[in-house]
Amino acid sequence: MRILLLGKNGQLGWELCRTLATLGDVVALGFSQIDLTQDGAVRQVMRQMQPQIIVNAAAYTAVDQAENEPDKALAVNGDAPGIMAEEAKALSAAFVHYSTDYVFDGKKGEPYCETDMPNPLNVYGQTKLAGERVIDQVGGAYLILRTSWVYSLRRDSFVTQVLRWARQQPTLRIVTDQVSNPTWCRMLAEATAQVLAMGGEDVVPWLAEYRGMYHLAGDGYTSRLEWAREILKYDPRQEEQVVQHVQPALTAEFPSPAQRPRFSSLNCDRFFETFGIRLPDWKYALHMAMETF
Repeated sequence: MRILLLGKNGQLGWELCRTLATLGDVVALGFSQIDLTQDGAVRQVMRQMQPQIIVNAAAYTAVDQAENEPDKALAVNGDAPGIMAEEAKALSAAFVHYSTDYVFDGKKGEPYCETDMPNPLNVYGQTKLAGERVIDQVGGAYLILRTSWVYSLRRDSFVTQVLRWARQQPTLRIVTDQVSNPTWCRMLAEATAQVLAMGGEDVVPWLAEYRGMYHLAGDGYTSRLEWAREILKYDPRQEEQVVQHVQPALTAEFPSPAQRPRFSSLNCDRFFETFGIRLPDWKYALHMAMETF
């Protein structure tokens, strides 16, 4: 089985290279190998590769920068996934795409379900929502997996930032009014491979039966402040830390071009009820991840 993976150099893409290899031959491409802003380039790669499974882990993820580059963000996050969905359907291939909690405005006050109405606050969220909608319109055998606060120890992420700050600054001020589900990219990648493996050789008709939108993120939710404190607690090289105080702050104290949702936690019950898989508690996953640091 030939699997085409897009976004191989991202934190999730790196892990997918490993997990998807258990299912077949993986052809993994990065931004230097395929220009997702060019419709023709995307279609050409799909048709040349003739994959049975397409996994799109590529995205324009610079949330603040997207406010100044809306066209580029839309091309990568909205237009390209739609083309992938069209080509996947034409090839009778399965298609897996990842989206974000940032499609919500954070005003619900409790974890979001797949049936809740999106209302993104920033360009990044708007373009990711556009990608979701065009994939759904195209149809076929597809999964859209919304996730949140994805991190890695191999790439820049909130976790690596906190570890770096803790080695440079005696006092850290972390926002306490942003809440969601921290998600270790390795477990997200493993869950993706597990689901695709359930379909076996008949993965396309099997996935078509269960196609749609699912939330898949670390179990439980927390604030960035509590997350940072747990990162420092599980740091295997605590002797390198110079930080002495971790203090709460408000998002308003750190102005940025893009507005962020305050409470964007995802309810992942539908994924568990459908596939029998739930990602581990976010603290447990963080502890496991830190052992690889």
